[in-house]
Amino acid sequence: MVLQSLLPAWLRAFGKPVLLAAALACGAAPSPAQVTNPMDRAAAVQLAGSVLRIEAQRANGGLSLGSGVMVGRDLVVTNCHVTRDATRLHVVRGGVRWLVVAQQADIDHDLCLLQAPGVQSTVVPLATAQPLQMGQAVTALGYTGGVDLQHSFGAVVDLHRLSDGSVVQTSNGFNSGASGGGLFNADGQLVGILTFRLRGGDQHYFAAPAIWVRRLVDTAGSGGLQPVAPLDASRLPYWQVQGLQQPRFLQANVLVATRRWGDLAGLARGWLQEDVSDGEPWYLLGLALSELQQQAEAGPALDCALRLQPLRAAARARRDALAAAAALNPPGTDTVASSMTTPSAGTLACPLAA
Repeated sequence: MVLQSLLPAWLRAFGKPVLLAAALACGAAPSPAQVTNPMDRAAAVQLAGSVLRIEAQRANGGLSLGSGVMVGRDLVVTNCHVTRDATRLHVVRGGVRWLVVAQQADIDHDLCLLQAPGVQSTVVPLATAQPLQMGQAVTALGYTGGVDLQHSFGAVVDLHRLSDGSVVQTSNGFNSGASGGGLFNADGQLVGILTFRLRGGDQHYFAAPAIWVRRLVDTAGSGGLQPVAPLDASRLPYWQVQGLQQPRFLQANVLVATRRWGDLAGLARGWLQEDVSDGEPWYLLGLALSELQQQAEAGPALDCALRLQPLRAAARARRDALAAAAALNPPGTDTVASSMTTPSAGTLACPLAA
């Protein structure tokens, strides 16, 4: 779903059922039990005033536009790729501009905290207590094109573990100018900062988790805020680095898109050697093995993905397809391995779900 303008029609829409823009991966839509209630009208109105426009005057004389979210007194969070070339920054709301006097950069995670004294906006609560779930309804707010505040409804497609959090993949569409905008749950809590999107699908939108924002806010008074100046150009955020330096979930995206199933299986096995408790590499291993026609190993890998993450709709759809295909095989042919007490794939053993 593309971002839509925040006009009165949007406010009226909050009284109606929310339709998800796209099904989850592999065409499996979330069931009603997987989707939380949509945001109510009061929360929507309040949030509209907490998502601000960022104007970044660049060293070369150009102007970059982005979005930001009010997360503390005089504190607005945005993406560092919005501010990285800036020599001067302003936070804008309703035609009123506030000068940014300092920023604190977490370049690795592409989050910058801006200090703008006197900015008039409501601080949003951070959702760090209750974990997100796949299929959960979320709302994205940002200044697409750098002009109007716009929104989109969608759902959490995947949660990719990284550092001490999980990068949120959603079906909420957003474009240039919305970077640094907010991703909110039905209670109006900030669950992520809109950060980047990948080509090749309507569900390839990614947000930095709220726990990374919390860390920035908590350390803002510890000397991290510095005068506004261009950031270190030699350092890139996790999603802009290349090749093997990329997080495994981004490497996997390339391998799936190019159908390099053998390489994907190798990536997933190496991933599991380091973290056997993550359902994502189990799913990717099952996906790769099923495409390689190694059904006897693919089934247990998918079983493990579902044991660890029961709401992973893509794994369930793939597992059901394998089971249906196995039921059609005549006796004596290779069939999908049945679920075991402790599913395994090769020498890897599935742990008990937390």
